Amino acid sequence: EPLLEHIHVLVVPRANPDGAMAQQHSTANGIDLAHDHLLLQTPEAQALATLVRDYRPSVVLDLGEYPALTPFTRQYQAIARHDLLVHDAQTANLPEFTAKAAHEWFEEPLHAALRTQYVSTDSYYNTAPPEGETRLLATELDSGTWLNAQGLKNAVSLLVETRGVGLGRLHIQRRVHTQVTTITSALRSTAERAADLEQVRSYVARDTASKACKGQVVIEAQATPMQRELTMLDPDTGADRTLKVDWNSSLALRPVKSRPRPCGYWLAAHATAAVERLQMLGVQVLRIAEPGALLADTYHETARETTERTDVRGTIAGGSSIIRTQVTPVRSAIDVPAGSFYVPLNQGLAHLAVAALEPDTQSSYFANRLIDELGSTARVMTVPSLVFEESDE
Repeated sequence: EPLLEHIHVLVVPRANPDGAMAQQHSTANGIDLAHDHLLLQTPEAQALATLVRDYRPSVVLDLGEYPALTPFTRQYQAIARHDLLVHDAQTANLPEFTAKAAHEWFEEPLHAALRTQYVSTDSYYNTAPPEGETRLLATELDSGTWLNAQGLKNAVSLLVETRGVGLGRLHIQRRVHTQVTTITSALRSTAERAADLEQVRSYVARDTASKACKGQVVIEAQATPMQRELTMLDPDTGADRTLKVDWNSSLALRPVKSRPRPCGYWLAAHATAAVERLQMLGVQVLRIAEPGALLADTYHETARETTERTDVRGTIAGGSSIIRTQVTPVRSAIDVPAGSFYVPLNQGLAHLAVAALEPDTQSSYFANRLIDELGSTARVMTVPSLVFEESDE
């Protein structure tokens, strides 16, 4: 109760009720909710996006459980050891100070609190890679995961998973105690750092907005391959077993594709599905009131294939196949009609717009057909002189 004098707490007890009933990741319409927080193809993801847009939380926790047995018993002849795995958001263009706040103000106190309860913890790593894959990934880099989408909204975002999937109700008291200790620590950190969190969020939003039209923006990043020692349990004796495993570290992301940062993006008048999703995410979208002209980079396609969305576990469930394209930006002057749209990047959620609108990533709106063709969008490279409709918000 004393914490509520300093903070508001929103609880979503079950984000995917249909999936929980069916014991699967996907929702009733067959789409994996875990990767739907940029595309918003499910009513569940849309509800969560609306909640975040309206309340703008400073801290977001994604609470769940991870598999205790597979793939370790299959690939390493071992069982996962740690009671809890935790990780902050990791994706391209994540604000540096948001990540620093997550690590220093939340993760470090969280590990310390759990140690006092004799609970073992580690940084999160993927516990279910595809069949035959032995390399572990620290966390998903996809901008469409809940964790990373909230990070791009400038919130401290933490994934917290206790060891439990596959155990039924075994060790249920220990698992619940671990979650309660974790949540209590995060609530205390939020209350203690409430003013600091608001300062960081305000600074990051201003800093992100100030970068419009300047420098480079990362389109795609990769984790850094390395090795690390991981402590697991011997399935026969229960004794600790330390193994050296291949590891893709997301703590050291490497940009593999960058472009000059635009001032914003132009969208055709018929791209209303994309506009609605961006607005649901909280991104500012302006409607052009009078015809005009823009200096822009259009996308020249150099290669295309139709494939499935994938993550470190394999194919992502649900939805149709995606368009994987390779493009080259081409500078030109374009005429823009009244009724089309402009998404400015001088706003705090600019990097969320980048993730959605650059076409050559698997979570982009073009790849997933929310934007029907490459000619329906362009990168605006100078500050536009356009007349916009007045917002009724």
